[in-house]
Amino acid sequence: MTNETFKILIVDDDPLNLKLLSRLLSCDQYTLYTAANGKDALELAQRRSPDLVLLDVVMPELDGIETCKILKESEGTSQIPVIMLTGRPDKEMKLRCLRAGANDFLSKPIDAVELQLRVSNFLEFKRYADTRRANERLQQSKEILEEKTRELEAALKDRFNFQDIITTCPVMKSALELAVRVSASPQTTVVIYGESGCGKEVLSRAIHFAGGGKVGGFVAVNCAAIPEALLESELFGHVRGAFTGADRDREGKFSQARGGTLLLDEIGDMPLGLQAKLLRVLEGRTFEKVGANETIPVNCRVIIATNRDLPEMIASGRFREDLFHRINVYPITIPPLRQRRDDIPLLVEHFLETFRQHQGKQLPGVSPRALDELFAYPWPGNIRELRNCLERAAIVCDGLIQPAHLIICNSTVTNRDRGAEAEVLPTGVAITYHFAFNPNLVSMEAITRRVLDITLDWCQGNKSQAASLLSVSRNKFYR
Repeated sequence: MTNETFKILIVDDDPLNLKLLSRLLSCDQYTLYTAANGKDALELAQRRSPDLVLLDVVMPELDGIETCKILKESEGTSQIPVIMLTGRPDKEMKLRCLRAGANDFLSKPIDAVELQLRVSNFLEFKRYADTRRANERLQQSKEILEEKTRELEAALKDRFNFQDIITTCPVMKSALELAVRVSASPQTTVVIYGESGCGKEVLSRAIHFAGGGKVGGFVAVNCAAIPEALLESELFGHVRGAFTGADRDREGKFSQARGGTLLLDEIGDMPLGLQAKLLRVLEGRTFEKVGANETIPVNCRVIIATNRDLPEMIASGRFREDLFHRINVYPITIPPLRQRRDDIPLLVEHFLETFRQHQGKQLPGVSPRALDELFAYPWPGNIRELRNCLERAAIVCDGLIQPAHLIICNSTVTNRDRGAEAEVLPTGVAITYHFAFNPNLVSMEAITRRVLDITLDWCQGNKSQAASLLSVSRNKFYR
């Protein structure tokens, strides 16, 4: 037997037998409970969940046979092994005990050695069975976790891939081609340039998943969001006692990205002292935890992203020139959204489809005039700002997204002015006409009608203003 403690319930209406059985089984490995009748025994079994029940057959009111039947038929006690105690060990009695669900029986008077041996065997078998069931459950849980992990990896791979990065912009297509090529070279350091919100992390994840990324995950560190005093520990980890408050060893991001990809975002905000250490890590492909002397190999792809002008920072002494030349091995530049305005309708539809799934709304689309405002806005926050703008609009609108649903900082027509436009077209206002047709349906009539629809929508149904804008008479506009 092990040091594990087992619970045993002893049931007998004779106080002397209860005392005798308790004395015979008294040891550190057993916790004993006693009951003088079947009713108390059933209550104790439900409350204490014993590992074994010793049950006398002959008892007043509820005898041992009926008590055993109830135990074996009740939820929570059906799996508890029962040893019946009988002074009449004939064939008929044994058969009755077995039919009631008993696992074994002992004849009275009880032999001390036989009692202890039977109890020990039953509890050892139970411990083995419990361990086996626990191992089976653990294996099942492990298999379920592995399956969920595979599903999550597949979902992430589907979500972050080059095919899902929507663009018609030649510059953006060139950036994607560069990313596809480098995805097969995990040892090459990649630097991605682009304004905040233009999709640097999305492209980094696409490179990670296109390159496999099965052994390790994708780990991102925003160098601008972590205090200078903590950034070194965040990147490389530390050992216990390395500094005040380091009460245990800690893995850094380079270790967590083992076999995967580490994204160092906003590297332009990294302190100069840490830039020198990062240079050494990228050169030697090894690092040391803070406070340790052990050298650990770098076993991950390193992608660096920045929205800063690094050459200008070098000139002003805020960025190391040697680090710049080390990370600039494979530069990729993502153009801002204002330089790829033709992607706006594609991105709008992509985001609306996401919101349809999340919000459970129809969201038929964006009105022509609202689309005009999306085209006219310079989007300093790039794709992130566009998504946020559309998400808010999707929540507040009940149909087609209109200009009033959009919150755009420098919109040519403010929300306050939209309800009271003058008959005369305001000066300095630009309208962008953007529409597409199925090649089989394109015609001059269809194009003309679309231009009229967009203009009329922009003028909020004011036909005179729409006709004036198109430099035609009102009658010709009607025709």
